[in-house]
Amino acid sequence: MSDNTFPDYATLASELQSAAVGVTPAELHGLLTGMLSGGLSLHDKSWQALIFDYTNDGMGWPVQALTLAEQTLNATSAELTATDLELTLLLPAEQGEHALMLFADAVAEWVNHFISGLGLVGAKVQNASAVAKEALEDLEEIAKLGIDEEDDLEEQAQLLEQVIEHVKACVLTLHAEFGVKPQKDSQPTIH
Repeated sequence: MSDNTFPDYATLASELQSAAVGVTPAELHGLLTGMLSGGLSLHDKSWQALIFDYTNDGMGWPVQALTLAEQTLNATSAELTATDLELTLLLPAEQGEHALMLFADAVAEWVNHFISGLGLVGAKVQNASAVAKEALEDLEEIAKLGIDEEDDLEEQAQLLEQVIEHVKACVLTLHAEFGVKPQKDSQPTIH
């Protein structure tokens, strides 16, 4: 089995909750994606100390929660460095009357933590290109996202899907500018 698959949202939520870690799976994924997009190196375990500080007052996590976080990190890194420009946002699949509001809140939390992740790894956003700065400004606006229960919920759901696609484009733009690029094969291919 490949490590490049995301853990189940509910399983990760349960592990984070039982570990008394102060983030949801959406927040954790946003944070890790932001760290990767900001230039986090995967050649060491420095990411662990960063998330411990950010989420748990510097205290380590239980093994199972950390294993699932690492699985999330690896799957995200694989997507960000792939050539197909696909990006998964780890978000809840809620059902019921308030599902859309919960989903919109999770998107906003994901984006907020993505921005925090950029800051945690010290991405030099002040030196960013105009395109990257615009993407970051868009994300800052999206982070304030909310859905009014008085509005047409079907229309709000469609708009939210468009927002999610824009979030993905912004993330890929920022990763292209600050993130660690996949290493090219230094050995020439002999046929």
